[in-house]
Amino acid sequence: MAERKAFLLRVDPALLEAVQRWANDELRSLNGQIEFLLRRALADANRLGAAAKKKPAPDGKR
Repeated sequence: MAERKAFLLRVDPALLEAVQRWANDELRSLNGQIEFLLRRALADANRLGAAAKKKPAPDGKR
């Protein structure tokens, strides 16, 4: 399994609640949903490296 790094994220409680609801709807953990959204935003902006593009999303979806 790939190494994971932990970090502290300060976020508006309403934003966090909205992301949590979305994660629940998608059957993901909150952490998995945040990683999914970050990965998608980076891909949309062409800022993901070639190695990261080949890596599957945390839930196996693309």
